[in-house]
Amino acid sequence: GEFDQMDRVLFDLARTPFSRRIMTNTYNFDDLHEMHLYPCAYSCTYNVTDDRRKDGRLTLNMVLNQRSQDVLTANNWNVCQYALLLMMVAQSVGMVAGELVHMIADAHIYDRHVDIVRELIARPTFEAPRVTLNPEVTDFYAFTTNDLLVENYQHGPQVTGIPIES
Repeated sequence: GEFDQMDRVLFDLARTPFSRRIMTNTYNFDDLHEMHLYPCAYSCTYNVTDDRRKDGRLTLNMVLNQRSQDVLTANNWNVCQYALLLMMVAQSVGMVAGELVHMIADAHIYDRHVDIVRELIARPTFEAPRVTLNPEVTDFYAFTTNDLLVENYQHGPQVTGIPIES
């Protein structure tokens, strides 16, 4: 049968992990006329390195390509969602998640966001939380939000009222 993109990634990683052709691409030119906003993050390329851990697992890395990013409203979201995707894919194929490299062609902060960004930069910082997945889940499609484990998450007050225009 025909594979969808994620099925192909999982199949290839399990059978030919060192291939340089393991990727997804969500930029569909035929559908752009139906979109209010063209896709920003559009492709992931997977790369396996043989720096095996003591348990013998290979390391899965990912390169995320993004054409444009509103840093204030999207950066944290994009980094978190693709880091989690990398973790899920790695666990599904018996590997350990390695590096996420995030390439952004046009990262920008809008003039109307500058004061908010300055406020955020001036705030106290916290240690990063520990993020893991339920180790019992090995089927990519079986993960649920309950399988995401976040420990020691600390944060400041939420920023609200960010002006968004497309």
